[in-house]
Amino acid sequence: MKYWLVKSEPNVWSIDQQKKAGDKGAMWDGVRNYQAANNLKAMKAGDLCFFYHSNIGKEIVGIVEVIKEYYIDPTDKKKKFVAVQLKFKEKFRNPVGLEIIKQNKQLSNLALVKQSRLSVMPIDAKSWKIICKLGKI
Repeated sequence: MKYWLVKSEPNVWSIDQQKKAGDKGAMWDGVRNYQAANNLKAMKAGDLCFFYHSNIGKEIVGIVEVIKEYYIDPTDKKKKFVAVQLKFKEKFRNPVGLEIIKQNKQLSNLALVKQSRLSVMPIDAKSWKIICKLGKI
């Protein structure tokens, strides 16, 4: 199993909307960056992702699970980019803000800190455990 982080603006798609999608999950689409798209292609069913509210909040708010591996994104007219299906798993009791992550030296290697505009990124197992602890889950 691998770990990832996916970003969404909460006024467009929030963790609560993801939760309401239920067991069928929701399509994670609209990614138009090649590096982020390659990360989607590397996701496998059962992988876990942090759900990050970008722009508004700038915090990790929960965990979602990959339930369907990549397929052509139906919102991409040129059929170059892909989507995955994600299902809500858990909401953090204590959202983990970007400033908290930046202040933690053990998390300084994260793409979230180094490539802040990337919308889908890998997370190493050690960082995953640290952030879960910070999120009180």
